[in-house]
Amino acid sequence: MTQATPSAAQIADALRQRVIGQEEAVREISIALAKKLANLSTGNVLLIGSSGTGKTTVMRAVEDYLTSNPVLADRSTLVRVHANILAEHSTGGRAGGALLRRILDRAREQLGPEAPVDRLMERVGTAMIFVDEIDKIRAAVGDQPNITGIRAQEALLTLIENESVPFVLPEWAGGGTVAVDASGLLFIGAGAFEGLYDSVYDRVTIGRDRGALQAVSVMEGGEVRQELRFSLRDWLRHEDLFDYGMSPQFLSRFDAVVLLNDLSEDELVKIFLDSPESGFQQAVAYFEGHNIQLAMSPAAVRRVAAAAAAQPRLGARALKEVFRRVIRDYEFEPEKAAAGGTLMIDLPEVESALD
Repeated sequence: MTQATPSAAQIADALRQRVIGQEEAVREISIALAKKLANLSTGNVLLIGSSGTGKTTVMRAVEDYLTSNPVLADRSTLVRVHANILAEHSTGGRAGGALLRRILDRAREQLGPEAPVDRLMERVGTAMIFVDEIDKIRAAVGDQPNITGIRAQEALLTLIENESVPFVLPEWAGGGTVAVDASGLLFIGAGAFEGLYDSVYDRVTIGRDRGALQAVSVMEGGEVRQELRFSLRDWLRHEDLFDYGMSPQFLSRFDAVVLLNDLSEDELVKIFLDSPESGFQQAVAYFEGHNIQLAMSPAAVRRVAAAAAAQPRLGARALKEVFRRVIRDYEFEPEKAAAGGTLMIDLPEVESALD
């Protein structure tokens, strides 16, 4: 390993600057990336998490980490692709070729239009591919086979299995067909897998594993009651993902399957205050453009986070919806809302907006 190659711990420290509350995902991605940058073999990673838990944030954090370091940027090409795009190309058997073409175009953007084709193709064979909403290429929806999903999984499998993949070069690259060695590709798939939680819960309560989930005794208000406490992390099996529509051959190519946690209220507070994509930070910039300093009391921030936490299926995205209800009237006429160049939002203002 060369001196210029960062360790997994160093990469994780960098990713944590943007990714909040998803330590397992950060560690798995950091290990895979450290191995890849050291030109070592590494396994693919599958991220499963509800909307707003940070799957896209993880991807952006990795992208920013690589592009911010000229040495690393020169050794890696990263592309993000929506699984539905692969499904669209799968009808004509072109999904694999379309993905390789996207990597080639991205490498050309990085290295410049005069870069030698051989150099570009080296980048193609060692790229990182983020496949977003990978659950959308499930092999079945309900009782009906999803043909495009099946074909998209097969196309990705061809690349993931490290085969020599034929690739038709575009005219600007000389045309013709070349063989791409896909053994150096790293795939990170991510999806919400809507309905997976419910199906696993049903399996352990009323389905084939009925009775596996045992009630626990809980003391509340001086009374003891029985409560079922279910965590997908504890009960998810590969068979559940097979039933969902991910083929065994496809799923087996992901060495790590990581479940992202629902975000706690404290984590939502941190995202709200610190994330550059947060509605609060965007509002701060908006009011600065009007020479107004925007501030919120700790109680007001906590109330916004609590309202967002009450919508766990939306994760951090709920923060923007909640805060929008609080800030929209102030943004309409900023100068009228501020006194002496400062706008302070306290708990009563948040309560009034949310009521």
